[in-house]
Amino acid sequence: METATAVDQPLNSKGRVLAASMVGTTIEFYDFYIYATAAVIIFPHLFFPDGDPQANTLKSLATFAIAFIARPIGSALFGHFGDRIGRKATLVAALLTMGISTIAIGLLPTYHDIGITAALLLALCRLGQGIGLGGEWSGAVLLATENAPEGKRAWYGMFPQLGAPFGLILANGFFLLLGAILTEEQFMAWGWRIPFLASAILVIMGLYIRLKLHETPAFQRVLDKQEEKHVPFAEVFKHHLPMLILGTLAAVCTFVVFYLTTVFSLNWGTQQLGYSREDFLKMVTLATLSFAVFIPLSAILAEKFGRRTTSIGICILAAIFGLFFADMLASNNPFTVFLFLCIGLGIMGLTYGPIGTVLSELFPTSVRYTGSALTFNMAGILGASFAPLIATYLATTYGLQAVGYYLSGAAILSLIAFLLIKETKNIDVNRQI
Repeated sequence: METATAVDQPLNSKGRVLAASMVGTTIEFYDFYIYATAAVIIFPHLFFPDGDPQANTLKSLATFAIAFIARPIGSALFGHFGDRIGRKATLVAALLTMGISTIAIGLLPTYHDIGITAALLLALCRLGQGIGLGGEWSGAVLLATENAPEGKRAWYGMFPQLGAPFGLILANGFFLLLGAILTEEQFMAWGWRIPFLASAILVIMGLYIRLKLHETPAFQRVLDKQEEKHVPFAEVFKHHLPMLILGTLAAVCTFVVFYLTTVFSLNWGTQQLGYSREDFLKMVTLATLSFAVFIPLSAILAEKFGRRTTSIGICILAAIFGLFFADMLASNNPFTVFLFLCIGLGIMGLTYGPIGTVLSELFPTSVRYTGSALTFNMAGILGASFAPLIATYLATTYGLQAVGYYLSGAAILSLIAFLLIKETKNIDVNRQI
């Protein structure tokens, strides 16, 4: 018999749930992507100006990696409170952490002003971004899936994922707009700060929507029955370690295919293949539409054929794409490069759409926030943190073809993990053990 609290618990409307889950990830990924773009085209000149240009880029990309290393810290921190006090309050705190860190980057002095301290402050802000995103993504997915009607979890779970392409379009669009209205000198002097500072507007919008939410029904049952875990992090490692490992490996392909198609390709295309920053960003921005289109398609497939079967097929596609990676990117044909970006981001949409639902369904409600956050963000360390650095090293040392093999290897690793994971389509989302 349900308690009075559970019966009286107000329900979130469908529109509010989907808007709150998507707007938060849009903001978070906008913040993340403007850093990724700046790490390639701006920060090597302003925060690491001494030495060889290629070495400066590698230093800048190293700060990019810091956030992925910090994300499991955010997973443990926000996951603890998300599984102890609730999804709503934790999501608000994660959004604020990410937003404040991003705004601070827009206010930083550069190397010219305070020397190496500027790079250290940049790394600190990047750490804050990573901690915030480590708690944001999982909470947004749970907000959607734990409010979803029966048979619609994959569909609801893809809405937070749509925030990724929308955030990427906003980020790249902002840089393109500034490039069109400012001179290069103005852009490098102060214009680059505007996208970071503009994050404040988006954060206020996100907070307004999320503060109007009620707790998810699934977690409210945990609170009513007093079944919340005292240390969710320890509980995950003690009782759910196999799923933690398999979930992490399953998500590696998602990160590798995205960051090789975007950050690495942007760097290689502008530094080695002769494309201008504006031209390549335009191609990436247009190709992101492919990313957005294939996310809902993947949710439909996951509902119809199951999460496991759908994800196995997508990993095979990603592995095949890796074999054509080098030939398409280095084709010297802008149309072929654009097609390369569309295919890569389309595959990213297919793999990214169901991954949030899959990871959340691997764990019971009482540790779901912590478990899904840890798997996703540890996969980020393996698949994204050093992916641009590794790819740059491979391309420079062994040729661009090696980068494609790297992508194929990551896809095969995730394929093996999905083969070992049982289908989660029909599990009970309210289970506690």
